[in-house]
Amino acid sequence: MRIILLFTGVWLLFSCRPAKKIPDVSGVEVKLQVERFEKDFFSIDTLHIDASLQKLNQEHPGFTQDFLFNILGSSPDSAEKDVRLFLSTYRNMYTTVQQKMADLGMVEQQVKRGLQFVKYYFPAYRLPQKMITFIGPINGYGNIITPNALAVGLQVYLGKDYPLYQSEQGQQLYPSFISRRFEQAYIPVNCIRNIINDMFPDKNAGKPLVEQMVESGKRMYLLDRLLPELPDTLKTGYTEKQLEGCFENEKNIWSFFVQNDLLYSVDPNHVRDYLNDGPNTQALGEASPGNIGQFVGMQIVKKWMDKHPDTPLDALMKMPAKQLFDEARYKPK
Repeated sequence: MRIILLFTGVWLLFSCRPAKKIPDVSGVEVKLQVERFEKDFFSIDTLHIDASLQKLNQEHPGFTQDFLFNILGSSPDSAEKDVRLFLSTYRNMYTTVQQKMADLGMVEQQVKRGLQFVKYYFPAYRLPQKMITFIGPINGYGNIITPNALAVGLQVYLGKDYPLYQSEQGQQLYPSFISRRFEQAYIPVNCIRNIINDMFPDKNAGKPLVEQMVESGKRMYLLDRLLPELPDTLKTGYTEKQLEGCFENEKNIWSFFVQNDLLYSVDPNHVRDYLNDGPNTQALGEASPGNIGQFVGMQIVKKWMDKHPDTPLDALMKMPAKQLFDEARYKPK
């Protein structure tokens, strides 16, 4: 395989991207109730756990069961013991959450704004009515979508410098390229991404690399339309330098895939190398982002949408990736 080290310098800001056309959704009515489950959970009376859990279930019907048995991984027989141990182990983290996340008003506002765009573009989709926050195991779920709620695990949003993330154990679970995104600003992005996956489950596993890149690009394009005011770095997960490097090197990145005959590869290793998260894309240099395939896919989708600007987003998402790629005739200059 031909190795091309493209990302070796510091890139100037790329300011020539076209302005977005953002529809007015201020009149779109969305109801979102925020429930701070972690506050009630950590108020449990450990001397009367059974009665406290019953009360918790009355205050948070449905989610209490999800938390105990799916998130905490407990069982009816061991719930009392597991809850007592979890409360003791994560008490300090809860204290930090109280200090750092007492007010989630901005997060709530941005999630609600995203839901307005979801309803604007997909009026038939049943929106979540709640955003439920919780503290789960450090190696557990960060974001979940339930039939009526978006659930957010605050244990992975305490800021990139949180000591547990920087510890040896934390770095084994979440290396720096992952934990640097453990900021509150990523909560709306991950919530809306879950909604996209709920509306359009990914069924492209095993297909050629270019089709999987296009599918990833379609999701990125939709995420951008549903959260148009948030920075692209949050939506891509790239750093500013990585993102600008991608735009500066777009032609060469595409040439790399073409010249190495990667587009129609079905080798799972190629999906791993170009569509999975990582500190970088090794073949393109240490300064490149991981998951660079989503950038390529996004640019292909943009090219197609430039030719078909009136296409509803639902139709875009349902279009076969191969058809979109063939019709886009993507060839960056």
